[in-house]
Amino acid sequence: METYNIAVVGTGAVGQELLNVLAERNFPVGDLKLLATERSAGKEVEFKGKKYVIEETKPESFKGVDIALFAGGSASVEFAHHAVAAGAVVIDNGSAFRLDPKVPLIVPEVNPDAVKNHQGIIANPNCSTIQMVAALAPIHKNATIKRIVVSTYQAVSGAGAEAIDELMEQSQQCLNNNSVEKNVFPKQIAFNMLPHIDIFLENNYTKEEMKMVNETKKILNDQSIQITATAVRVPVVTGHSEAINIETVNKITRKDAIEILQQTPGIIVIDDPSNIQYPMPIDVKGKDEVFVGRIREDESIEKGLNLWVVADNLRKGAATNAVQIAELLIQK
Repeated sequence: METYNIAVVGTGAVGQELLNVLAERNFPVGDLKLLATERSAGKEVEFKGKKYVIEETKPESFKGVDIALFAGGSASVEFAHHAVAAGAVVIDNGSAFRLDPKVPLIVPEVNPDAVKNHQGIIANPNCSTIQMVAALAPIHKNATIKRIVVSTYQAVSGAGAEAIDELMEQSQQCLNNNSVEKNVFPKQIAFNMLPHIDIFLENNYTKEEMKMVNETKKILNDQSIQITATAVRVPVVTGHSEAINIETVNKITRKDAIEILQQTPGIIVIDDPSNIQYPMPIDVKGKDEVFVGRIREDESIEKGLNLWVVADNLRKGAATNAVQIAELLIQK
C-alpha cells in the first residue's frame, strides 16, 4: 500500500483527535511529524504504539511532507503557504482560507468533487456549518431550500482544551459557592448560556454566525439561499446541537425527509417521539456521523420543515471531516 508523509500542526483537542481518527480509519501514514508551538515542543505523543516528539513549527518544517493537517488557529496563516511551497497539500481547520474563491471548502458527503480544484490548500468548514450542511444538502437536492433559520447550541470544546478546563473549574466553584473565575469566556459558562461565539461584527451578528451563512452558500454552491443564524455557547463539553428551520421551493413532508436522510451516507436518523427518542450530545460523543431528529413540518408556513441536528464537533465537526478530505485527496 502506498503511504503518505503526514504533518499534524497543533496538538490540542483537535490535533489529538486528528491522530485518533488517522489511526482509527487506518489512514496510510508513512512518516509522521507533529508540529506545534515552542511551548509544546519536546513533549511526547503516542500514535499507533509509537512515541513521537513534538517539534516547533517553522517554515522549513514541511520538507518531505505530503499532507499537512492544520488543527486550526493562527498557525495556518503563518505556515500554510510554506507547507505548499515545500510540496505539501494543506488541509486547514482554521477560518483563514474558507471563503477564498481559490480554496475548496469541502464536506466530503456533499461536494467531494471540489477537491480536484485545489491549488495546494483545502479548507475544512466551521464545525457548526459541517453538520448543518451534511443534513440539509440531500433535502436541498430534492426540494430546493430557499431559506434557513438556525440556532446553535455549541459545546465548550469548540473553544479548545482550556475552555473545557474552565467549564469544569467554574462548575466546581459554583457547587462550592465560591466566586467564579473567567479567563476563556467573557461571561460565566457554568450553568449558563452565552449568545456570543467569536467576535461581534458591525451588523451585530457574531463572526461564528456569519461563518455559517457564508460557508453554507459556498459549499452548496447556491448564493440565493437566505440564511440567518444565532450561535449560542452552552455548558456541554462535547457535541454541537442545532435547531434548524427551512423553507423549501417544493413541498417536503416529514415522511419524505426521513426517507431521504435515512438513505444519505453519514447521517443517522433518531426520530421516535412516542418513545422519546431523539439525538443528544451525550449520545454522539466519539461518533463520526451527523444525527438528525425532531423532524416535523412547520405548521406556520406551507413548505417548511424543522430539524434537530447533533454531531461531535471534534470529530465530524473537525478531525474526521479533515481526514475524510485527505482520503478524497489520495483517491482522486
